Amino acid sequence: MSQGPRPRFTFLGHSTVRCDLPGGEVILLEPWVDGNPACPAALKSFDRLDGIFITHAHMDHMGDAVALAKKYKPRCVVASFEICHWLAAQGVENTFPMNLGGGQEVLGMRVSMVRADHSSALLDGGSLVEGGIASGLVFRLSTGYTFYHAGDTALFSDMQLIGELYRPELAFLPIGDVFTMDAKQAARACRFLGLREVIPIHWGTFPVLTGTPEQLAMEVRDLGANCTVVKLDPGDSH
Repeated sequence: MSQGPRPRFTFLGHSTVRCDLPGGEVILLEPWVDGNPACPAALKSFDRLDGIFITHAHMDHMGDAVALAKKYKPRCVVASFEICHWLAAQGVENTFPMNLGGGQEVLGMRVSMVRADHSSALLDGGSLVEGGIASGLVFRLSTGYTFYHAGDTALFSDMQLIGELYRPELAFLPIGDVFTMDAKQAARACRFLGLREVIPIHWGTFPVLTGTPEQLAMEVRDLGANCTVVKLDPGDSH
């Protein structure tokens, strides 16, 4: 377990997370705020935005990437090669493309792109555009603190490898069902990853997303995983 300071995480609803890093930098994971019905109005704008990170190309994860990047001019926009290519074509600067298995240094931390089991494509002028492979992102700060945003994913047994390789202390895991794993599967992911804390995401935004943090807490308890479920409503911080 790391001993240094960790980020302040603010849940903006659905899968979008604001992270205030110990050095003062502000990063946004899954840039969907303006069109996000769960995002509090007061949190849709920023005093600064130093980095944008995207796991896959679906609208509910990157719908405001272009607008935010052009407005705030972040020092890095990190996503798959295909998403970065598309963003650059829209006039976005400072793209940092990645692919599965790779890592790079940005904003004084190391970000690694890991597997997710999901699809990835975006709508451009009414046509579906290839968004590369869906992914998760692991962040290791200079303090040693490590956290993982799984994006949208099903449960897969190689999450055990993510736990062994990167040892995240906290993860953002989807629980909504239908498009991602449900609470029961997310509880197993907590055990695979060896987490100390989990923050559930991708729940409650739309009626079809039926998983709840309370279900996750029950499943984690029944499974005997040594993990604390941290429920954040949109606008809450941890």
